Amino acid sequence: MSLGSAIPQPLEEERAARPLLEVRVVVKRFGNHEVLKGISLTIAAGEFITLLGESGSGKTTMLRLIAGFEQPSSGEIWMNGSRLDTLPPYKRRVNTVFQQYALFPHLNVRDNVAYGLRVTNTPSIEIDTRVIDALRMVKMDSFASARPATLSGGQQQRVALARALVNRPLLLLLDEPLSALDANLRKEMQSELKSLQREVGITFLFVTHDQDEAMALSDRIALLRNGALEQIGSPREIYSHPATAYTARFIGQTNLLRAEIRGGVATCGALRWPTSAPDGPAVFSLRPEAIRLADTVADSAAANPSAPEARFAAIVKQQLYGGASELLEVECGGQTLRVKISARGPLSGKQDFIFSAKDAVRVTE
Repeated sequence: MSLGSAIPQPLEEERAARPLLEVRVVVKRFGNHEVLKGISLTIAAGEFITLLGESGSGKTTMLRLIAGFEQPSSGEIWMNGSRLDTLPPYKRRVNTVFQQYALFPHLNVRDNVAYGLRVTNTPSIEIDTRVIDALRMVKMDSFASARPATLSGGQQQRVALARALVNRPLLLLLDEPLSALDANLRKEMQSELKSLQREVGITFLFVTHDQDEAMALSDRIALLRNGALEQIGSPREIYSHPATAYTARFIGQTNLLRAEIRGGVATCGALRWPTSAPDGPAVFSLRPEAIRLADTVADSAAANPSAPEARFAAIVKQQLYGGASELLEVECGGQTLRVKISARGPLSGKQDFIFSAKDAVRVTE
């Protein structure tokens, strides 16, 4: 019996008609402090969704509400069409993998994974089958007799995942489970975690403050800011079309251009580009990689005349080498811009740059 086949699934038409999880206008207060401010969120079955935000943004509190470790001050949480927030934690088809894996040091891997099943008096023969299944899923079946102290950080994380998966949850909550790993292992485990989620088909709700991690893993990202939902979308959507200046700054690097629009032209210092936005003040996000050296795109206007471009001259103030790419800090008419280009050797003095008008994305403050 596999874990995936053992999870009761709603009828296909029911799954299409409703999300797995619904967070409905949830507010959470601790005393007079409002930590979550009317959060509404839906999560589909089989989705990998990330709660992203700075420390104190409310992402871990949201996780604890879904797990049942805290109760909403107002609002509701539903799963598969039934109220979830009224159930005690042990009755929820939800499991949590914490930042600290909390493995029992005196138990071997097999017994760590089996512990929850034994507490609920699951029959021994079923425990053995489910534990083996779970360990195979995370590629730790050959370590069944090992103690946690003999395992690497990545291996301990896999055991923690197996311990959660063995309970056959409909939703797996992960509270920054990769933050304790070194950089190389973290990258490796990101790939393994994504592959595992696809293999088992369980919905993952992942919490992190690491933008790169969220971009690499997620089907969708929910960005929280001071307890409110700033923006939600796919990594590509949220990066390419940030709705707010905060999103543009938090997800990757950007140049925020405070412009004045007159007659279909936006002006920001020495920069001018065409826009369909109405007249008045506006803020635009322009990613560093959207700006190119003009001599590398000399024929672009002729090749694509329907894509209006803006040209400007700027002085290279700093050049940071990054392997395949380089980050420039350039000065143009008193303002500093970041420009990301392919590595090409040292640059200095005045250079001509170009960007496509469509890459200047209007955002709200």
